[in-house]
Amino acid sequence: MHEFGIAEAVLDAVEHRAKGRRVRRARVRAGALLRISPAVLKQAFGLAATGTVAEGATLDLVVEPVRLVCRGCGHNALCDNPMTICGECGGIDIDAEGGDRLVLESVQIVEAAHVPGDSGRDRGDPVRSA
Repeated sequence: MHEFGIAEAVLDAVEHRAKGRRVRRARVRAGALLRISPAVLKQAFGLAATGTVAEGATLDLVVEPVRLVCRGCGHNALCDNPMTICGECGGIDIDAEGGDRLVLESVQIVEAAHVPGDSGRDRGDPVRSA
């Protein structure tokens, strides 16, 4: 269950970006080669975030496909499952390109819609990206 280690790393990055402000949502892009289970990652993030600025925040995961290239026939394709065979010739001698990144794409911060003593101007949307 490597998702717990990934969740802790994501939480560290989220907290750094939030700079003490409450977090509503974070979005992570992860390569298919990391073989992350979305449900397990979300649960792990929820547990890791307990007592932090990200407690109760939603974690969105976008899986980035890997490019698979068959050494036998040269066929290449994008795939979300890197453990596969060539779709053209059925070969198993496959090279994988990319699909190993882990990027924190965005963090939505919770802001007060109105701050007492403020100039009185409307702040608009109570959520903003950091």
